[in-house]
Amino acid sequence: MSAELSSDLNRAATLLQSGGLVAFATETVYGLGANALDSRAVARIFAAKQRPHFDPLIVHLADSESVTTVAAEVPEIARHLISKFWPGPLTLVLPRKLIVPDLVTAGLPGVAIRVPDHPQARELIRRSGVPVAAPSANPFSRISPTTAEHVLQHLADRIDMVLQGGACRIGIESTVLKITAGESPLLLRPGGLPREVIEAEVGSILLPPGDGEEEGAQVAPGRLLKHYAPRKKMVILTDAEEPPAHASTGVLSFRTLPNPERFGKVEILSTAGDLCEAAASFFAALRRLDDAPGVEVLYARRFPDEGLGLALNDRLSRAAHS
Repeated sequence: MSAELSSDLNRAATLLQSGGLVAFATETVYGLGANALDSRAVARIFAAKQRPHFDPLIVHLADSESVTTVAAEVPEIARHLISKFWPGPLTLVLPRKLIVPDLVTAGLPGVAIRVPDHPQARELIRRSGVPVAAPSANPFSRISPTTAEHVLQHLADRIDMVLQGGACRIGIESTVLKITAGESPLLLRPGGLPREVIEAEVGSILLPPGDGEEEGAQVAPGRLLKHYAPRKKMVILTDAEEPPAHASTGVLSFRTLPNPERFGKVEILSTAGDLCEAAASFFAALRRLDDAPGVEVLYARRFPDEGLGLALNDRLSRAAHS
């Protein structure tokens, strides 16, 4: 079997209704979707990605009004965040309804939910008539896909269809907040909606707990110590360190790099030093470095720890974890 690349929304929706796996574009990254209420279909996601069952999935909805189909409770602060940021790159972990299979939530009492800010994704979910569980459409722990071609490169023989939706606009996964009535939101994963933007609406949010563990149910997707990783070794430099000038060196640079010819391959994320531009190109650039012939080790520096830089640094740290 080889996945078809198509723009046929009706065909994609029919596949989801019948237990199939469909990769589709969102504003963040491409997701690998299945009917979130069909345990057998959800199990196919884990098999295709070779993803451990203790890592929960995000349930995608067509609109904010559908949140009560999978959430047992929507606290007032969640309703405010939904009104401000859905559709968008914000996932809320809310108390789950029993209709949601344990496999989706890793057996935890909360379910991660969002409405993607991509019209094709929302229309696909609407036509399918079911909530759609969808982690990133890549082999587990590897670089997230931001084009249909990235998905086909690794999953073509494991899924049913890739819905062509163009390049992802934001380029990194959603921000994940856990919402508990009477408590401040807890940031479980930094992502495409900056912390500062959220805090401007609801006040201070609690910062992430310690890094994820290598086993045991995870509080949110994307928190394992090694994640988003290239095949090649990756090294994070301090401000005082320089990447070795050698043909085997690959460099992932936020801004323009002096004398790039000293290295085997250089990827500049933003000549203007713009974090939004850097985020949109981050995974694709990392993938090109990983695929570059002759390059053996990848080097990068941390981003400014503000705005989308918080999410980029999270991805960078997990990509470099050995």
